[in-house]
Amino acid sequence: MVAIVTDVHYRMSLALIRDLGQAGVDVITCERESRSPAPGAVSRWSRRHVQLPDKDYTDALFRLCRDVGGQVRPALLPVGAATLAAVAEQPERFSQVCGLCIPSREQLDLLNSKTDLAALARQLDVPVPESYACQDGESVPQLAARLPLPCVMKPVCGEKLGLTAADRYVIARTPAEAERAYRHFQTLAGEPPVVQSYLPGDGLGCSVLAQDGQVLAAICHRRLREYPVSGGPSSCCRCVDRPDLLELASRLAGAGRLTGLTMFEFKEDAAGAPRLLEANPRIWGTFPLTRASRSQIPLLWCALAWNSGNSDDAVPLPELPRPLPKKMVFAVSDLMSAAGSLRRGRPAPAAQSLLDLLNPAVADGLFEWGDPRPGMAYIQTLFRKRLHK
Repeated sequence: MVAIVTDVHYRMSLALIRDLGQAGVDVITCERESRSPAPGAVSRWSRRHVQLPDKDYTDALFRLCRDVGGQVRPALLPVGAATLAAVAEQPERFSQVCGLCIPSREQLDLLNSKTDLAALARQLDVPVPESYACQDGESVPQLAARLPLPCVMKPVCGEKLGLTAADRYVIARTPAEAERAYRHFQTLAGEPPVVQSYLPGDGLGCSVLAQDGQVLAAICHRRLREYPVSGGPSSCCRCVDRPDLLELASRLAGAGRLTGLTMFEFKEDAAGAPRLLEANPRIWGTFPLTRASRSQIPLLWCALAWNSGNSDDAVPLPELPRPLPKKMVFAVSDLMSAAGSLRRGRPAPAAQSLLDLLNPAVADGLFEWGDPRPGMAYIQTLFRKRLHK
């Protein structure tokens, strides 16, 4: 198989590149010129790296697929949300030159909209947080005054606004904070934000690979630490066995006839029951856990995409072992999380972070001794960003 992996400045792309390369897939990585250098570009498992112009990026990606393929069609594996959306806008065109296993534009719109997803979840009896909105004639200050605090404010689709994960929501603890957050997101998005009750429990995820609504593979995880500690992407997580989450995610995937990868994000309420927060219909931040747990999900995704474009040269789908209950960290993020915990007077999470970093049984989602250059490139990029600030 030949696979093109896009957006390899994202650290989660490395799990895909490494798993495929080790399985014998001919991996070609690509990235926008403005994003170079990219950690995935220097992986030992990237046979060739191609820089694509920022201008006419989608057309350049199409030409790359066409020129690489020859007698076969490479599996195109979009990592970034913008690339995925661009390809999903032109599925017939791209299907002429590559194999795909991605959501349709309609599926992306449904899953990226928190309001539409919540409405579907309610129809399917999938629990969601309590939500609130301005009633007829009600002002924003009046809404803020009656909200149960703390509450959570977030835009309907933070992805389209280009916000980082940490900037896509605000936890409001006073009526003034609630009013300020409401107006901020309303101005930013041009529509009222989603307002939900705050859930105090742990964050959970159920990530699935589906085809026409049938879940073919899944992995669940529990969030253990995050950075920023006030709320942000996972810096440490663990693979867990949660049939209840898989059943809820399967309902959603089936109703939407989902194809491709999606991570359904849940959070536990005060009673410990999971409630659906949102969906990420693409490669998600903790995707390297699929590699750490030896789930074979990256290879299955590649095989499905390859077979869709090469029916006469189809490959057998890999056997899927039960994911191992591995713990995984992102070392740099977790060290910053530890520092944040100490500043907040919480030494226990900081101590556990240091113990995990010293534990060889805990996988790292970025650094691997057998493929060290991407980790070094990632650190260099972080330093450059700090210097520019």
